[in-house]
This record gives sequence, structure tokens and C-alpha cells, in this order.
Amino acid sequence: MTLKWLAVVVAVVSVTSCVTGNVVVGVLDGGQLPLVVNLFALITAGTAVVLAVVAELHDRLNDRVSALTEFLVARLDEIAEHTGDRNSGFVEGYLLSHGQEAAVVPFGRRGRGAAER
Repeated sequence: MTLKWLAVVVAVVSVTSCVTGNVVVGVLDGGQLPLVVNLFALITAGTAVVLAVVAELHDRLNDRVSALTEFLVARLDEIAEHTGDRNSGFVEGYLLSHGQEAAVVPFGRRGRGAAER
């Protein structure tokens, strides 16, 4: 059972036991349960509800991150399909036309302005 549903069950049981205890004591003795017992039941139920909400938000966030990851992987694969072969084919063709001793020298860094030179 997931954390969310376990917290919901704890909250329901806590509230049900508090209400049942108050009804039984009220019918039999004409009073109510001690304040400490009622507060403990309400604090337990409140904490369980908050935990259930946080667990649900965590599940939703996890689903969104997974969907985003799948989208990014698919997009990067698509980009790799379109750009991967052209550059490698150019380098292999250059090496084949100039023999085995030809060296491929990378271009200098791009983006330098006149102020940096």
C-alpha cells in the first residue's frame, strides 16, 4: 500500500475511533472522552491528512519529471539523427582524400569580438 493511502487509512481510523468513543461514552455515561484522547485523535488525523497530501504532490511531481525526461530524451535522439552523420562524413572524407598522415585541426573558439583580441 502506498504512503498516501496508508495515511488516508490512518486518518479515517483515527477520526472514526474518536467519534465512536465519544458516542459510546456519551450514551453510557452522559459525558465525553478526556480532552487528551480527543486531541491525540485529531492530531493524528491531521498529521495523516497532511502526509497524504504531501505524498500525492510528490507522486505528481515525479510523474511530471519522468514525462519531461522522456520528452528530452526523444528530442535529443531526434536532434542526433539529423546532425550526427554530416560532420563525421566530412571528416572521414577529408582524411580519405588526404591520406592517413593528414591531421584534423579544430577551428579556433567562436564568439570572440574585436574587443577581446
